[in-house]
Amino acid sequence: MTALLNVRDLCVAYGKVPAVRSVSLEVPAGRIVSVIGANGAGKSTLLNALMGLLPASGSISFEGIEQIDRPVAARVASGITLVPERRELFGALSVHDNLVLGGYMLRNRHEVAEQLEIAYQRFPRLNERRTQLAATLSGGERQMLAMGRALMSRPKLLMLDEPSLGLAPRIVIETLAIVVELQATGVSTLLVEQNAHAALQIAAWGCVMELGEIRISAPAHELLCDERVIHSYLGSHAVTGTAPNGANKAE
Repeated sequence: MTALLNVRDLCVAYGKVPAVRSVSLEVPAGRIVSVIGANGAGKSTLLNALMGLLPASGSISFEGIEQIDRPVAARVASGITLVPERRELFGALSVHDNLVLGGYMLRNRHEVAEQLEIAYQRFPRLNERRTQLAATLSGGERQMLAMGRALMSRPKLLMLDEPSLGLAPRIVIETLAIVVELQATGVSTLLVEQNAHAALQIAAWGCVMELGEIRISAPAHELLCDERVIHSYLGSHAVTGTAPNGANKAE
């Protein structure tokens, strides 16, 4: 299957300290790829570099176009978006205004209104809270808003950084179900997640990141049965419940 995102030999450093070392990975069109690993493995740094928030070397090809020297706005315009780990909402603004800001790349008010309607249909709770300040939302609602804001730009690739962080297991399952639903609409997802069991259940492909490097890369269903992954990552992070309906497996 054609790769939507093709990353080759990506390196990121904080000063002289390497944080990501020669990482290569692909996200096929219409697929979910999960990157798992412990705290400090370099997962968030990887996503921030792909989004253009950190300087990097190597190659980031999206739909065949090199992105490594392009600014963040150009990457968003090309179809890449990121939901950061801390969600980074505008707490003093309403739910509605946060969503509108996510659509700043859209060409006219009609397109913004159209995407708002889609967001409110996808996240009914946000519709109920549309006039409420983002700072007053619950953790689950904040995650919904962060995802809804990212989707306002109609991305082809959604990058999610630790979406389960601080959420109850039921909310985690609901969040990942939305990722699966998005896949059915053609949106690809690069999912960075400490909750390895949940992340691999919905993915076609998985990568294990350690100390800034991809140490294992394989079909997700194989990683779920890999003794190294089970021992290091699956024992204490499994979510109670089953994978969302429609979760894709490697073909």
